[in-house]
Amino acid sequence: MSAAARGDRAVGIDIGGSGIKGAPVDLARGEFAEDRVREPTPSPSTPEAVADVVAALAGRWPEGPLGVTFPAVIKDGVAMTAANVDKSWIGTDAAELLRARTGRTVHVVNDADAAGVAEARYGAAKGVRGVVVVTTLGTGIGTALLHDGVLVPNTELGHLEVDGHDAETRASDAVRDREDLSWKDWAKRLQRYYASLEALLQPDLFVVGGGVSKKSDKFLPLLELSTPIVPAQLLNSAGIVGAAALAAEDVAAASSQDQVRG
Repeated sequence: MSAAARGDRAVGIDIGGSGIKGAPVDLARGEFAEDRVREPTPSPSTPEAVADVVAALAGRWPEGPLGVTFPAVIKDGVAMTAANVDKSWIGTDAAELLRARTGRTVHVVNDADAAGVAEARYGAAKGVRGVVVVTTLGTGIGTALLHDGVLVPNTELGHLEVDGHDAETRASDAVRDREDLSWKDWAKRLQRYYASLEALLQPDLFVVGGGVSKKSDKFLPLLELSTPIVPAQLLNSAGIVGAAALAAEDVAAASSQDQVRG
C-alpha cells in the first residue's frame, strides 16, 4: 500500500506573487517527503494561467489530498480579495477551478492561515491551549488566529489601525527594509502593534513567522509584552505543510461523515 493510500501523505502547493511552490508532505512529521519544486508565477497571474502551473505541479505527485495556499481571503473556496496576484481572481471559485484542472479534491486556504495551522500542528504552537496568534512579517503582516488548535479563518489583523495607521504600513519587514530602520526602532513599532493585539485578544501565545523570524534574536528580546512571543519553527515550509495538513483533515472528516451516514 502506498504512503498516500495509507493517509500519511498529502500534497501542499503555495501560490505566491513571484513563485508557486509544491511538495508532498509527511503528515506524521510535518516535513517534506520529497524535495520542494518551484515554478515562477505566470505574468499576468490570471486564474487560468496559475491553474495551469498548479496542475502541472500537482501532477508530479498524483496521490493524496491536495491543499493549496492563496494570498487572499478565502470563503468556501472563493477568493474574496487578491494580494500580489491578478485582480481577476476576486470572486473566482479557486477550489472549483483547481478541482476541475487537477481532477482531485482540493482545499484552498489563505496563506497566513496555512502557516498558522502548520505551527499549531507541528511547530512553535503545537500542544498550546487557548488563543494563539501567528503573525508573518514580510511584504505585509499576515495573521492566523487559533483557539485550542482550531483555526478561525481569514483574520486580517495586519490591517489593524495602530496610532492612526494601517499596522502593516508601519511595522512590516518590508517597511523596516525600505526605511532602513534599526532593529531597535523597528521593535518600537512592533511593540505598539503586538501590544494592541494583546489588549484586544488577550492571547496565550504569539508566534512570529516570515523570513525575518530567522533573525528573531535581534528584535523579539526588545519587546515588552505579558504574552509569550516566540519565533516560528517551520519557516518557509509552513504554507505547504499547513495546506497539506488541512487537505488531509478535510478528507478524514468527509470519511467520518460517510461512515456515520452509512
